[in-house]
Amino acid sequence: IIITSNMFGDIISDEASDIPGSLGLLPSASLASLPDKNTAFGLYEPCHGSAPDLPKNKVNPIATILSAAMMLKLSLNLPEEGKAIEDAVKKVLDAGIRTGDLGGSNSTTEVGDAVAEEVKKILA
Repeated sequence: IIITSNMFGDIISDEASDIPGSLGLLPSASLASLPDKNTAFGLYEPCHGSAPDLPKNKVNPIATILSAAMMLKLSLNLPEEGKAIEDAVKKVLDAGIRTGDLGGSNSTTEVGDAVAEEVKKILA
C-alpha cells in the first residue's frame, strides 16, 4: 500500500505497469472499510484511463475484468466468484489469448469472451 497524492499515484502506477508487462493488466480500487471491518466500500476501475485514442475492440480488457473480481471479493463478499474470475484470467493468458499490448492478436471481445467461458467452467 502506498499513500500519496493523485498525481504521484498516477506516476507510480504507470512506472509499476512495467512489472507485469502492461498497464492493461492492473486493476485498481479506492477503498474505505465498513464498520464490520470485513467489507470494503470502494470505487473499482482499471489503472489505465479510458484510452479513447486506441482502436475499437483492440484494448486489453483484463484490468477491467480484474477490477470486477476485486469488487466481488472486497465489497460484495463473493470471494469464490472473484477468485473464479482471477483463475479464469490466468488460464486465458496461459493459453496465449492476448491483446496486442501483450504480443497477441486477439480482440477485446475475444479475450473477454474467453474469460467468461473459463469462469463458467470454473463455477459449474
